[in-house]
Amino acid sequence: MQPQAFYTAVADDFTAVDHIIKKQLTSRVPLVSKIGDYITSAGGKRLRPLLVLLCGKALGSGGDDLRLLAATIEFLHTATLLHDDVVDMSGMRRGRSTANAMWGNAPSVLVGDFLYSRSFEMMVELGSMPVMQILSKATRVIAEGEVLQLSKVRDASTTEETYMEVIRGKTAMLFEASTHSAAALANAGPEQSEALRTFGDHLGVAFQLVDDLLDYRGDAETLGKNVGDDLAEGKPTLPLIYTMREGTPEQAALVRQAIQKGGLEDLESIRDAVEKSGSLEYTAQLARDYIARAIACLDVLPPSVYRDALVELSEFAVARTH
Repeated sequence: MQPQAFYTAVADDFTAVDHIIKKQLTSRVPLVSKIGDYITSAGGKRLRPLLVLLCGKALGSGGDDLRLLAATIEFLHTATLLHDDVVDMSGMRRGRSTANAMWGNAPSVLVGDFLYSRSFEMMVELGSMPVMQILSKATRVIAEGEVLQLSKVRDASTTEETYMEVIRGKTAMLFEASTHSAAALANAGPEQSEALRTFGDHLGVAFQLVDDLLDYRGDAETLGKNVGDDLAEGKPTLPLIYTMREGTPEQAALVRQAIQKGGLEDLESIRDAVEKSGSLEYTAQLARDYIARAIACLDVLPPSVYRDALVELSEFAVARTH
């Protein structure tokens, strides 16, 4: 796990969440437990359950319910990862083979369904209707975001507005659900609840912007996935959209053709084009803008180590290299 201070602030709770995750992964079908354990032990940052813990603690909440909510959020996230990797035909995540590469598509999809189902059992155990409303809406919006993204694969006419709609659905929504549900569980007032909901949205947008930036600026060993994966799948992410809009005619034509055919034949030329067109700096600056707005939302919280950790986590989200 990362040694940053924002983990230290809730270290005991984080350990307890890990125990809940392991306990809830048990199934009478061994393959379910095996695949579930494989993907949850992959060494991810677990930022979403961390957000639940930090937001809840910042609002004076805590205890078993907050920990169970954090684990529920991680189950929802892990389910989406299993399904995404099948849809994207990904072979690597977090530096090792994906579950679908190890066991095949059908078991991965079905174990993803198991994790979704288990997360709703955990929500029922929490017994909070506001939390269930937030999380059930989030699962629907995430699915819509993924389908919208799928419908835009190899579509070089995709606009920045549509791209933002995609990432708000497929990524930012679960960040938003993490912070918003923590506020709901803590019975926060309308002002704090809305501020934390907005904080999660802005943080999630910035996080995905950086992800899409690193697809062209990173390297496979650091990223834990193959560089250029989005391009290979024909996904029109912001660095590509900006290059087509603001780059030279030659750069725009190169990117447009690459999106339409997919694959990595022109990866180095594309990386050069997105760098020279200014699209990577544009994407990075947009991410920084969203983080600044996210941090401003935290003014509604009383001073505490947890609020400080949320600020540090936000800054980490745009400074990271993987």
